[in-house]
Amino acid sequence: MKVLIGDIGGTKTILRLVEINKSNHCETIKQIKYSSQEYQTFSYMVKSFLDSVSIDKICIAIAGPINNNSCKLTNLNWYIKGDELAQEFHCQKAYLLNDFAAVSYGVITLKESELLTLQEGEKNSNSPISVIGAGTGLGQSFLIPEKDKYRVFATEGGHSDFSPKNELEWQLLHYLKSKFGWQRISAERVISGQGIVAIYQFLRDIKFASESEEISSKIKQWEQGDNTIDPGEIIGQSALIKNDILTTQTMTMFLDAYAGEIGNFALKILPYGGIYIAGGIITKILPLLQNSNFVNTFLNKGRMKPLLEKMPLKVVINTEVALQGLLYYLKLSSDS
Repeated sequence: MKVLIGDIGGTKTILRLVEINKSNHCETIKQIKYSSQEYQTFSYMVKSFLDSVSIDKICIAIAGPINNNSCKLTNLNWYIKGDELAQEFHCQKAYLLNDFAAVSYGVITLKESELLTLQEGEKNSNSPISVIGAGTGLGQSFLIPEKDKYRVFATEGGHSDFSPKNELEWQLLHYLKSKFGWQRISAERVISGQGIVAIYQFLRDIKFASESEEISSKIKQWEQGDNTIDPGEIIGQSALIKNDILTTQTMTMFLDAYAGEIGNFALKILPYGGIYIAGGIITKILPLLQNSNFVNTFLNKGRMKPLLEKMPLKVVINTEVALQGLLYYLKLSSDS
């Protein structure tokens, strides 16, 4: 059986063609990473990828809410309907999953070598698991144990309100509200790739520190519409080198906000089964994370700190965990 799986993000999309035999062994035939913005529709991208190859099933992870096997993407101007996709490519079924639901299924399959442990905690296998990750947006999901499996629940928790913890974060909140004319600022506006850039612009504009000429030139190019530049990556890489105050402070604020939001999510779910940090950003800045006050900021919830100390806290270092989750979901669908 030939299956097309894919992970659609606002910035990039990964498509993989897989052959699955009767023993459920999977063999990758080919895989390509695309720039999502370069395609008017998802169907055009699939046609280019398949190049007339016939498939039996489609299973796609999408950065957006799924309703009746359809999705209007949050950070991309695509509207995808699973039934229409299956009909167009003459296959049995096209499954659409929220991207963090797919990551959640993938987390179940991970080996310890695919994880970085930040806090051991006291794992309870009968408790929920939470998954959170910053990329183009901020994904949040959770899993509930059900008999010998887990039931996955996608959320749109990244769109809840950003909650400042200190004076500088309060200033950031007011800066963003004033700059964009918004009545509220979501957590995703700060804890994401776009958030890294927003924090940098805030610190630059309040003259927190002098701006590097090289970085200033690249950021201004991006601000003027040069989409070939990834400002978040430029800022993150500069902070890794540790020779620039502005980018270093940007990433410090980003990680503080990230850790605080993970703590907020943990208090709502009580995931004694573990907290898994995924997303496209975290693996690129692991040295910054490990040398930061991340765990202490996560734990900084007053009287609730003892609860958070019991929760295993891990970073997913497998960057294709969503694709792994899609294959696991297909197996579950075949078994049911």
